[in-house]
Formats: sequence, structure tokens, C-alpha cells
Amino acid sequence: MSSMLVVGSVAQDTIHNHLGTHPYVLGGSATFASLAGRLFAPTKLVGVVGDDFPASATQLLKDKGIDVSGLEVAPGKTFHWEGRYSPDLTSRESIKTELNVFADFHPKIPASHRNTPYLMLGNIHPDLQVEVLDQIERPKLVIADTMNFWITGTPDRLARMLARIDLLVINEEEARQLAGVHNIAKAAKALVAMGPKIVVIKRGEYGALLFENGTVFSAPAYPVEDVVDPTGAGDTFAGGMLGMLTAEDRVDSASLRRAVIYGSVIASFCVEGISVSRLASLTMSEVKSRYTAFARLAHFANDAELAQLR
Repeated sequence: MSSMLVVGSVAQDTIHNHLGTHPYVLGGSATFASLAGRLFAPTKLVGVVGDDFPASATQLLKDKGIDVSGLEVAPGKTFHWEGRYSPDLTSRESIKTELNVFADFHPKIPASHRNTPYLMLGNIHPDLQVEVLDQIERPKLVIADTMNFWITGTPDRLARMLARIDLLVINEEEARQLAGVHNIAKAAKALVAMGPKIVVIKRGEYGALLFENGTVFSAPAYPVEDVVDPTGAGDTFAGGMLGMLTAEDRVDSASLRRAVIYGSVIASFCVEGISVSRLASLTMSEVKSRYTAFARLAHFANDAELAQLR
């Protein structure tokens, strides 16, 4: 079976929401993505934590089958983010971002990981993403995420990274910012011209758009009744996508569309718990059940009905 590698942040988050304050809970892009991907395929994680990182958090990742041999422990404190969500969870305010050991992080890909065929570059500095690419041997698929901070602050370095990846996952606001146009279809076309052959634009509660080989696929978002914590949902989406593609070991239009739906499914579970609590307890049986519900949610015509329109 193919395997996947996730390189990104491993953090401790302090979250304030309608349920109260949740101090120093497990977070980070690589954490969420790995916990999503492990449901489908063997998953390896590369990141850095401080010597204050709880052994129980590392053990949780191990217990879920994630290879953490590439998780570096450095002297100092773990990356810490603190944020407050609005009562309806539609917006958030960053209160504190303490990079700590992450400030000096340079990914060291273990020799045993360098031929991993499926790679996710989490939302880290574009220079670090390129450092990872320089250490990987002929990957089949490279997915990368980015954010407005890098779009504004390091556009040239971001451009170098984009030229070397296959699939860009980005949210709607940042897609418009990076492309420099408001129309989302035109924005996606501009992003493809920057390097990635495939672009997935996350639209939060409105789903996601997949742009690939001149086609567009629109995936809805699952209507979750009890949203508890949106933190990490985007990373979960990307990790779930890559996990499914890794399991199928192919990248074509049909598999990409299924991957987008599976990513959306797992992200819909992620928001049902604080931090990674729901992801940690999630089973493949639950995922398949909600995947079926997704199919019913979006289905409106069968092959016979479509044939009548031809």
C-alpha cells in the first residue's frame, strides 16, 4: 500500500469559544492532516515540538498508527496559538501566536521517508516547503497549503514553491488575493498558471470547488448541526483528500472528486469536537456512513435521466 507524508506545524492551542476556554490543546496543521489521512493509508508526520510537549499527545498520534519518527523534539516551548471565536463560530480573533521552537524549524526528512509517494506541505513558510521538496525523491503527488501572510509577505518565495507542486489547497479569500481577481473561476485559472495542475478552493460552510484539467466540480458542505470548534478543519480536509488518493494510489478526475468529498466528510466530523478529540475517535465506518449521506445530499439525476437530456 502507498503511504503519505505530512510536513507542517504541531502545536498547542488555547481556544476560547461559546463553551469556555480550552487551554493548551493539541493543534497544528500536520496534526490535523495526519489524523485525517491515517484513516485511509499509512501516514508519516514531520514537524517540531518543544520539550514541554506532553508525552500523552505523542502517544495519541502513535496509537492512531501515525509514524512520528520524524517529529523532532527541540529544547524550548512548543508552538502556541491562542484565539477567540465569535459566539456563532463564523469568525475568530488571533490573540497570541508564539512560534517558540517552530521559529528555527528546518524540516529534516528521515531517509526512510524520502521516497514517500504522496506528500502534503502544510501551511508553513514557502522556503520550508521548498526545503522539503528538495529532500523528497520523485513523489507522485504534492499537495500544498498556504495563507494570506505568505501571499503578502513572501510573494516571490511563494511563487517558487507553487511552480513545484501538483495541487494547491487554498481558501476562497486567499485564492482571490493570490490571483488578484475577484471572480473565483478566473482566480482558479490564474492559480493553475502559477504551477499547480489542480486547484481546490475551500469555501467553509459552502463546500469546496475542484478545478482540474479545464473542468469544475462543486462539492457541498455537510450540514453539521452541532459545530463546536472549527480549528483545523481546513487541514483535516486536505489530509483526508490526500489520504484517500494515497489509498487508491491514483490521481484522475474521478478519484479527485471522491477525494474532495471524503475530505469534506472528515472535516465535518472534525468541527464536532474540541481540538482533535473527534478526529481521534473517528472510525472508518462513520466516515463511510456520512460519505453515503453526502452522495444523497448532492444527487439529483441518475444516468438514465441524464441520457434523456442528450
